[in-house]
Amino acid sequence: MKNRIFIKDLKDHVGKEVIIAGWVDVRRDQGKMVFFDMRDMTGKVQCVTLPVHTEAIEQAKHIRSEWVLKITGLVNKRPEKNIKASVLNGEVELEVTNIEILSAAKELPFDMSLDGYNLELVTELDNRALVLRHPKIQAVFKVEETVIDSFREFMKKNMFFEFQAPSITPAVAEGGSEVFQIDYFDKKAFLTQSPQLYKQIVMTAFERVFSVNKIFRAEPSATTRHLTEVVSLDAEMAFIDGWEDIRDMAEETVRFILKSIKEKNAEELKLLKAELPTMIEKTPTISLKEAQQKIFDNFKRDVRHEKDLNAQDERELCEIIKKETGSDFVFVYGYPTRKKPFYVYPNPENPEVNEGIDLLCRGLEWLSGGRRINDYNQLLEHVKLWEMDPNKIKMFLEAFKYGVPPEGGFALGAERITMQILGLKNVREASMFPRDMERIDERLSQ
Repeated sequence: MKNRIFIKDLKDHVGKEVIIAGWVDVRRDQGKMVFFDMRDMTGKVQCVTLPVHTEAIEQAKHIRSEWVLKITGLVNKRPEKNIKASVLNGEVELEVTNIEILSAAKELPFDMSLDGYNLELVTELDNRALVLRHPKIQAVFKVEETVIDSFREFMKKNMFFEFQAPSITPAVAEGGSEVFQIDYFDKKAFLTQSPQLYKQIVMTAFERVFSVNKIFRAEPSATTRHLTEVVSLDAEMAFIDGWEDIRDMAEETVRFILKSIKEKNAEELKLLKAELPTMIEKTPTISLKEAQQKIFDNFKRDVRHEKDLNAQDERELCEIIKKETGSDFVFVYGYPTRKKPFYVYPNPENPEVNEGIDLLCRGLEWLSGGRRINDYNQLLEHVKLWEMDPNKIKMFLEAFKYGVPPEGGFALGAERITMQILGLKNVREASMFPRDMERIDERLSQ
């Protein structure tokens, strides 16, 4: 739109006539004047329509929330008593001289004001196309945007090469049956659970690689922590000395993400009353056995015979670590080898456990990773043990036949991170268009 000024820049045009365009946020009649707030992608401004502008004030009397307008007006300084220094454009207002209606809107089905918005999650998701306009909902996804962008920025700062992995695969990378099988012409294929195998192939050529990919998990779960489609932030690096190198790179990645959110999303954190998790100078790292012993010592629940941590274990462990160290984060390593995918590196001194790691924060897994097997013959042995068909991962195995250095990597879930940072109750709140067992845009039970 020619000559349009973004609302955030109005303060630079005091005393001048400008054109803005956006949505009506709230309209208020006060005596013979009409006030309304206008918003665009950059912010809001209060508009005032005076009786002297006859045509404009007649139009202003009929507009409602969410009408789309093109406004011509004078940028004026607010009276001293009306200045709101703490908000954008709190020192100026727009005196409307002309209104062009670009699109009228029907009456809203519920209160979309900042104070009045209080929808149940189901109602919110059922009306996603509308509620995305609400500042609190937008704040969630502005934070998530920073999570993804800062991951990418940190990777590039550390010489990682970005690639895009395919979503359709001939085999299951992670093992198990929780995968979406699809008809691929006259054959069967799968929606990818992870870009892992492709990530490792590309690593053999570029040393350090990362991807931002959609992944799919056919988990028969209706919990607050699970989705069938998520954004996975994946990294892989060669020439490591051990799994500790992966842990350290993962820790610095998360630290950079948190720093970026603090710098770029202060307003969103304030609006959502969210507090960033605490990452101390060195994140605690403990073995699975140590974690289970801590749970037993502190909560008198004996999970020392289990092969993994369940949801309650993760919550309790994070409580313990927070109390002991002040850290909201803890790395856990030393999981049973057979409970992890075939490519995870077994501990040479105790092959029953592997060199994989998980990063927990505030009772939830944020990150999974570790050292991978780089020896071709060892990979073949694991393929056999895991009862996999080597022909279905032929390209992956081929890459490891011709010299691969010690390597490893990690992956983070963008939605889970956003959920935990903002203290959301359900991961669906951190997915713009969530997919789960009961929803593909609309509830499947309808």
